Amino acid sequence: MKIAISAESTIDLPKEVLEANKIFVVPFTVCIGDKIFYDGEMTTDEMIEEVKKVKMLPKTSCVNQAQYEEHFSKILKEYDAILHFSLSSELSSAYNNAVTVAKKFNNVKIIDSKTLSTGIGLEALYAKKLIDAGETFEKTIEKVEERIPFVQVSSVIDKLDYLCMGGRCSVLKRFGANILRIKPQIIITGGKITTGKLYRGKYESVLTKYIYDTLRTYDNPDYENVIIAYTTTNNPQFIDTVKEILIKEGFRNIIVTQAGATVTGHCGENTLGIYYINDGNHN
Repeated sequence: MKIAISAESTIDLPKEVLEANKIFVVPFTVCIGDKIFYDGEMTTDEMIEEVKKVKMLPKTSCVNQAQYEEHFSKILKEYDAILHFSLSSELSSAYNNAVTVAKKFNNVKIIDSKTLSTGIGLEALYAKKLIDAGETFEKTIEKVEERIPFVQVSSVIDKLDYLCMGGRCSVLKRFGANILRIKPQIIITGGKITTGKLYRGKYESVLTKYIYDTLRTYDNPDYENVIIAYTTTNNPQFIDTVKEILIKEGFRNIIVTQAGATVTGHCGENTLGIYYINDGNHN
């Protein structure tokens, strides 16, 4: 059986990784002022500049049922079955739309990733590994779903401006956090976004502490893949510093990626996180 891997654009993996693993992507829609585009058509940096220009946050629309039907039908012209990874059902109606459309087909399985961004990517890459090793469609689904609770996804946000602009915190909280130089950690737990530690200080020092804290807290990693995901960065060289830390920790494949418009539109500039599966039994 020829099995395809599919996801929404919120998977946030680099284009070369998507192409190398033949992962098919269907995009969210993004609106900034009077500009409407598919996630991926505008670079993240371009989107940030547009937000500054119009002083309006992006609004995102999930993939609708017609888009899913077209997407799945096109893939099934070449493949026998599809394993589609959807943005957490706790965060978007994309999952429900995909499930509804999948009922029209006999060979499309929708996975609730219970996560976002490249947390979805980790699940998809694991599924691709299983498929390439000759696992059946049913066994691949079973093994992937077993690992979903172990996907570690967290990030540190530099400023609360985007969260406040989006109505997710008060202006007073933003003012206080910025004055005190507080950098909040966000964590995905049970498919929902929660707040972790509140760091304080210069952003790069905070990020270094966050990385070591994460590695100590989630200390049973599968060392095959780790992803450094960021929205924008004021110091590209710091990415190399993060890579060096992860190499010393023993991670074998380090993927660096810039989050797309959908994810960036919610957390804003200078957000960075490390993602990996915290289940060392699969090393």
